[in-house]
Amino acid sequence: MTNIENYKQILDCVATGIFTVDTDWNITFFNNEAGKITGFTKTEALGRKCYEIFRSNLCFEGCFLKKAMEKGAKSIKGRNKILNKDNREIPVDITASVLKDNEDRIIGGVESFVDESVRVILEKKLDKSYTYHDIVGKDKQMVSLFDAISVVAPTDCHVLLLGETGSGKDLVARAIHNSSNRKKGPFIKVNCPALPDNLFESELFGYRRGAFTDAKQDKKGMVQMAEGGTIFLDEIGDLPKEIQAKLHQALDENKFYPLGAIESVQVNVRVITATNKNLFELVKAGKFREDLYYRLKVIELKTPALRDRPSDIPLLIDHFLTKQAYITGKKPFIISPNAMKVLLNYHYPGNVRELKHIIEHSSILCKKNTIDIQYLPEHLINKRSPFSSTPKSAHSPSVSDSILEKEKEIIIEALTAHGWHRHETAKALSMDRSTLWRKMKKHGLLLQKKF
Repeated sequence: MTNIENYKQILDCVATGIFTVDTDWNITFFNNEAGKITGFTKTEALGRKCYEIFRSNLCFEGCFLKKAMEKGAKSIKGRNKILNKDNREIPVDITASVLKDNEDRIIGGVESFVDESVRVILEKKLDKSYTYHDIVGKDKQMVSLFDAISVVAPTDCHVLLLGETGSGKDLVARAIHNSSNRKKGPFIKVNCPALPDNLFESELFGYRRGAFTDAKQDKKGMVQMAEGGTIFLDEIGDLPKEIQAKLHQALDENKFYPLGAIESVQVNVRVITATNKNLFELVKAGKFREDLYYRLKVIELKTPALRDRPSDIPLLIDHFLTKQAYITGKKPFIISPNAMKVLLNYHYPGNVRELKHIIEHSSILCKKNTIDIQYLPEHLINKRSPFSSTPKSAHSPSVSDSILEKEKEIIIEALTAHGWHRHETAKALSMDRSTLWRKMKKHGLLLQKKF
């Protein structure tokens, strides 16, 4: 047995997934543990492109192995999520390194990875954090929403999602689809306000060749493209009145006529709609069909505004920072206590989407490992909404009291989650222990629990 065969036999015995690639990303070695984690056999993996086996979101942007090979680095560490052979998402802890020959030429790369599923589950239990697919939240409103999604998703009923812009209606729609029996079917999103009125019917229901001057051939509409899956009509309140009648017929009879067609098309789709408007008021004003309204709201779910679940703000910040670290391949940024205070005190008219953009903005501008107050968008520092010239301080008495109460709730929740250990609690809240001590003293929490 050669030395190489000896090494391969040893690597097949370790409880860590290991694989190597050449400079064209072809897998040249794939040990037994790699097979256990991914579900692919050596025969299936060897010779294949690594991105065909691991199918990670970072495979084409932010790949740790690619960075190691480009930089000639001996060790780049990070966390990622891969898809196993059964298309189940697996969280993994990764170490990537470059491979060189005796003449110091790069001949490929090696990556080791460990299944982190158990750690992720334990962390969620310990942190009392909750996720449902890509939705993040631990507030009781979010937990109730997760429960509702898990009940509604397996059914085939239509769902109407209510909530402000940026509150996550899109993510809820995708979570319902991905948790349903239709998850293997298509998920087609239609942004209603983005479609011109004169193109709405042809885009939604398709057309037949010759239906109008430029109709050179038949075209499927988005309803037909969603066959066997889900169509998500975002901002349904902007749907033109004449299209509402045709949509109601399609939902009522499970068939419709494409533009210029003489025969109907049978469809099997689930419809999820969303709006930030009061549809009932639109019905009373004669701007939305009453029959369509009741057809769409078989189940009605509401996504809460971020200002109504402030305890989720630190959790979401950590989530977005971790995601940003995955993309850049750097260590996650730390939020300074001053910056965290500003972020906790802001009212987020743009909801979770706005917070995500704030974190992205700050991460791009930050030149060190800690995001301090100067890296936050200017309107947060000046306590002004980007859409209003009225200073937030004009309402300071009531807002200040509310913020202090919310701060106390967040600290108590964090302390409880970490067994009232100051070090762990301060770490979870991204603040110094001394800062946490001062805040506990301010809120009269020092004598409530002995350490």
